[in-house]
Amino acid sequence: MPIVSIIIGVVLLLILMMGLKLNAFISLIIASLVVGIFEGMSPAEAMTSVQNGLGSSLGSLTMVIIFGAVLGKLMTDSGGAQRIATSMLNAFGQKRVQLAAVVTASVVGIALFFETGVVVLVPLVFTIAVAAGVPILYIGIPVTTALITMHGFVPPHPGPTAIAEVFEASIGQTVIWGVIIAIPAIIIAGPLFTKLFKKEDLEVEIPKGLFNPKKFEEHEMPGFVASLLTAILPVLLIAIKSIVELAAPNSAIRPFTDFVGTASTALLISVIVAMFTFGISRGKSMKEIMNSFAEAVAGIALILLIIAGGGAFKQVLIDSGIDQYIASLMEGSSLSPILLVWVIGAVLRVALGSATVAGMTAAGIAAPLVATTGVSPELMTLAAGAGSVGFSHVNDAGFWIYKEYFNLSIGKTFKTWTVLTSIVSIIGLIGVLILDMFL
Repeated sequence: MPIVSIIIGVVLLLILMMGLKLNAFISLIIASLVVGIFEGMSPAEAMTSVQNGLGSSLGSLTMVIIFGAVLGKLMTDSGGAQRIATSMLNAFGQKRVQLAAVVTASVVGIALFFETGVVVLVPLVFTIAVAAGVPILYIGIPVTTALITMHGFVPPHPGPTAIAEVFEASIGQTVIWGVIIAIPAIIIAGPLFTKLFKKEDLEVEIPKGLFNPKKFEEHEMPGFVASLLTAILPVLLIAIKSIVELAAPNSAIRPFTDFVGTASTALLISVIVAMFTFGISRGKSMKEIMNSFAEAVAGIALILLIIAGGGAFKQVLIDSGIDQYIASLMEGSSLSPILLVWVIGAVLRVALGSATVAGMTAAGIAAPLVATTGVSPELMTLAAGAGSVGFSHVNDAGFWIYKEYFNLSIGKTFKTWTVLTSIVSIIGLIGVLILDMFL
């Protein structure tokens, strides 16, 4: 029975990753093969399906993920991220340091992966908090909330981009709706959440020896306008494509915007621009720029493999006919597919820790519901992303990154990080359900 095969596959995934501590990529491949064989595929057929899934997933996403990582790396290595942060702080003033930090993290979070964003911004969090005379977590909680929310909701980050590919969603529309949903999630789980704590509860001791960040001098950093425009250029190009697509579908400029607004093209253009604004114009040689490129690619290799593994799992579900079975179960059902994919993503997130694995697996299971229910694939993408980003605990690397960088106890990490990610997830779901009423 197909539903039994899915349950066996998910349970096996849990056992391999949680019990045997096996790498997520290997676990996904094994689980995919087992599900295929249980559904009557021969071992050779199951392996062919896995290989097809690996290729189809990476084929469209490899450039997006690699160029996204390179853009963030060039921005970090040049001091562009520091320039955006310091300029925002100067513009907002000391009395609005929390707002300045949130805006900065949201902007920087478009281009930087969560882990990179933490490394870049946390030293600035300490500097800001000390200079303004406010508790560390008063700034730290909103900053990390903005980073994890953008990482989970807004392409071209790997998770939402890969999930959008599974649902065949428009990247441009996903960016627009993702930003709209991210704003209230960041505000509620960030600045408003900090108001629930006493001032002394937000105080932490800055870890000694944990950081050795390069602090750029004024003359070493690129200008603010160049840094900001380069950071948000891919989002602007993707959004322009979506706006033209919706407002003027027969316009003469449509072929051009369709080309430059495709995620891979937009990021390629942005990387080329960044090579100049963050590299050549700052006196860097092409060899130095390419060193940053190589380091960025090395850093996201495992993410690419996990996404490929999720694609393999999805392909087995399709080739074995499980997707059609799931679709038939939902015919005439009153259960919201948006709520269903969110629940699947959230449960897998709690069980596995990896947001990427949780989101990709949930999307693979729920993908056929788009055709049978007519639900927006963009909203399904965001619902899966919202479910996969919440309820972080000890099996998530992000939990430990947050704990160590802010020098917290396990208990305090649960009270802050786990709760804020849960708020982001729930507000994200509510936002998607509200949008579903109008789209």
